[in-house]
Amino acid sequence: MNLSTSPSVGALVRQWRQRRRLSQLDLALDAEVSTRHLSYVETGRSLPSREMLLRLAERLDVPLRERNALLLAGGYAPMYRERALADPSMAAARRAVDLILAGHMPYPALAVDRWWNIVAHNAAVAPLLHGIAPELLAPPPNALRLSLHPQGLAPRIVNFVAWRGHVLARLHKQVETSADTKLAALMDELRGYPHDTAADGGTGPGPDLGGVAVPLQLRIDGRRVLELLSTTTIFGTPVDVTLSELALETFFPADEPTAAFLRSVA
Repeated sequence: MNLSTSPSVGALVRQWRQRRRLSQLDLALDAEVSTRHLSYVETGRSLPSREMLLRLAERLDVPLRERNALLLAGGYAPMYRERALADPSMAAARRAVDLILAGHMPYPALAVDRWWNIVAHNAAVAPLLHGIAPELLAPPPNALRLSLHPQGLAPRIVNFVAWRGHVLARLHKQVETSADTKLAALMDELRGYPHDTAADGGTGPGPDLGGVAVPLQLRIDGRRVLELLSTTTIFGTPVDVTLSELALETFFPADEPTAAFLRSVA
């Protein structure tokens, strides 16, 4: 990191406040500090204490990775550890993930990191990936790239327009929330994929589930269409960067023929 070009701690606080669309008064009241002191922090006239930085980060809902960056910019040591899921010290967390994925059988489930790279999945995922270009499956495979790439699942997603809209809207919100440049690059890549590779099954966009679950209609053998519902689970109150960014994507059958098929191939 080039410290000479890195934003100051005050500039970072201001960026996060503006990203959350809060005025200085809003944030000052919420963090129980004076607007004058907050203004001094943002302009660099005052150096915030470690406790104040953590309080501001909490009120601004700054992701743990970026909280570490905020602390470093303020001259303090990072607070949150970042360990790979395969690290021996993460064995308990990895067992929990594996238990959840296995417990979801015979239905597909996978775990993804912040950038949607697949870090684990259960056996029910593999039958859905037949025919995908091998280069898309090279480690680490990216769930969103697999979903929207013309050599991935896109040609077999019957409700592709609705699914693509859901994926891009969710990713856009994630980019706005995290300010992650790697995610922004992924979003630009996905938006650039051609749209005319999608399946046209004529079954409609699927049921409106009010955002509780997202329908996915996936053709798997040239004629059979699986009716799936997708949900996302995250870990509550994690204190590790890796766990804070981990999400579990689970799929449920939306009708009995889909459930019967998944049971038969599990």
